Amino acid sequence: MAKDVLGVIRNLSSQTFKDESWTGSFEDYLKLVQEKPEVAHTAYQRLYDMVMSYGTETVTHSKGSMIKYKFFDDPEIGGRDTVFGLNTTITKLVQVFKSAAHHYGAEKRVILLHGPVGSSKSTIVRLLKRGLEKYSRTPEGALYTFSWNMPNEEHPVPCPMHEEPLRLIPQEFREKVLAEINKDLPEHRKVHVEGGLCPVCRYQTRELMKLYHGDWSRSLEHITVHRMILSEEDRVGIGTFQPKDEKNQDSTELTGDINYRKIAEYGSDSDPRAFNFDGEFNIANRGIVEFIEVLKLDVAFLYDLLSASQEHKIKPKKFAQTDIDEVIIGHTNEPEYKRLQNNEFMEALRDRTIKIDIPYITKLDDEIKIYKKDYPKNWVGEKHLAPHTIEIAAMWAILTRLEAPKKAQLTLMQKLKLYNGKSLPGFTEDTIKELKKESLREGMEGISPRYIQDKISNALVTEMDENCLNPFMVMNELEEGLAHHSLLNNEELKKHYKELLNVVKTEYEDIVKNEVQRAISADEE
Repeated sequence: MAKDVLGVIRNLSSQTFKDESWTGSFEDYLKLVQEKPEVAHTAYQRLYDMVMSYGTETVTHSKGSMIKYKFFDDPEIGGRDTVFGLNTTITKLVQVFKSAAHHYGAEKRVILLHGPVGSSKSTIVRLLKRGLEKYSRTPEGALYTFSWNMPNEEHPVPCPMHEEPLRLIPQEFREKVLAEINKDLPEHRKVHVEGGLCPVCRYQTRELMKLYHGDWSRSLEHITVHRMILSEEDRVGIGTFQPKDEKNQDSTELTGDINYRKIAEYGSDSDPRAFNFDGEFNIANRGIVEFIEVLKLDVAFLYDLLSASQEHKIKPKKFAQTDIDEVIIGHTNEPEYKRLQNNEFMEALRDRTIKIDIPYITKLDDEIKIYKKDYPKNWVGEKHLAPHTIEIAAMWAILTRLEAPKKAQLTLMQKLKLYNGKSLPGFTEDTIKELKKESLREGMEGISPRYIQDKISNALVTEMDENCLNPFMVMNELEEGLAHHSLLNNEELKKHYKELLNVVKTEYEDIVKNEVQRAISADEE
């Protein structure tokens, strides 16, 4: 039995390795592009194709129906990073990807995910990065780069920025070649190749052109095209950059630095072979680069984003501007974004940014799903979770995020129920639309899911003598934690949140009364 299982694994591994290790000449690659133009797609085209490859479904809500993108349910690892309750936001984000994939202008912008702490910004980017990794291993998401087999080099020299092989075609020939490739293709499948080669590949091209007296076709004999697999761990096509102490961080982390050991070998620090093109912008070429807490970066780093987004160019030390093709996505919290708005010197960055608001969830059922993912059963270890324990905690979290309704006859609890799809006498679908229209910042403030998760965990640990965790225990934990909440410095706000706990307690008592009454009325004895 064990031998049979190992045999299957070996066969699968062997086939996978064979598929992922494809190599060929430049001519072979041209044939591949003609048969399957998607292999030469831009980074944004590939990202959009990846999201769409998981399919969509139509869901209904208070405003009608909308498309749900199944990719954000995280089907690959059992929904561990599922994004709940943000269909409208996700739709806006995917529309940006689509616009950039069709070259409508969004590809020249930095995508900025903006929202309160714990609102799934990092989760969304993590999903995209992991999705691209897996997609690059599939036949549909395959992409290729090349290496140089130089006469004076013992081993092949890979392109340090794993560029698209079609960039090898000189600009004067490129238009005719692309016209031939694209002549029978619909617009969304057409191949677009912009920009030139990196400094290392320009150097190798010059050397071969000298050797062959300007015969470009002879230089292609030294090219080996091979498949590339995107990998964050291997730093191929996926980069991540985060702020550190200003004294220990400089712009070379983005655009590469001189390799001082090779200066003696090549004789100059301006020789591209004596330079490490391993900054985050370099290694993320053809894929995606994430900027964690992007607006906490020093201004000098933010300037690098200007040309990287608008012009798709970066400036390595001692070299001309170098072309890149990658998705630039960052995320930030509210205070940093307000600082950007108030900084008149950063107007250029604001103009090159597409801001996508990632709010907290305001629908109770979706909030409950977050905690049920952590506590999927009624039992956690040795303890039983009483009915409504998670529901009550989620209810309080939602109430802290809702704005007080302007309609005098409507309470905050009723607003929560309307948002959750419950019908109330005197209120219609139009009422819900009006409520959402008047509450533009709803979900951008309040208690984060992390706080609720921490307090449920505390209650499970501190109530050691109890076999059952009930809503009152969790509510006590939530209230006690407010006094030491690191993000709550406003005493009025703390008082408001405590009052909302009383609202939730009253609602819980009503729920219990109704359930007891139903149980009694259903019992004939």
